[in-house]
Amino acid sequence: MTWIKTIPIAEADEKLRHAMEAQRDLYPLEYAEPIHPTPDGQTSGIVASHSLIPDALYHAFATFGSLMSPDLPLTRRQHEMITTVVSVTNRCHY
Repeated sequence: MTWIKTIPIAEADEKLRHAMEAQRDLYPLEYAEPIHPTPDGQTSGIVASHSLIPDALYHAFATFGSLMSPDLPLTRRQHEMITTVVSVTNRCHY
């Protein structure tokens, strides 16, 4: 859970809702269902922590979605391997 003010999707204005949905649309289908559901059932804490700045939310998370694109020359397995190594290097648990 984040310790900063966040805006749940149920209370989001159109700009925030669009940013959340647009970045989510870039992710592989396997990412559609949250592994650790939140009380609102939709927004992880890391995404929600950006909810006060919808443009930053979109750009920060759309970057990862774009990097996971099946149109790139790497396989999905290679993408996942790279993200795992980066997470371990950064001592990030997700």
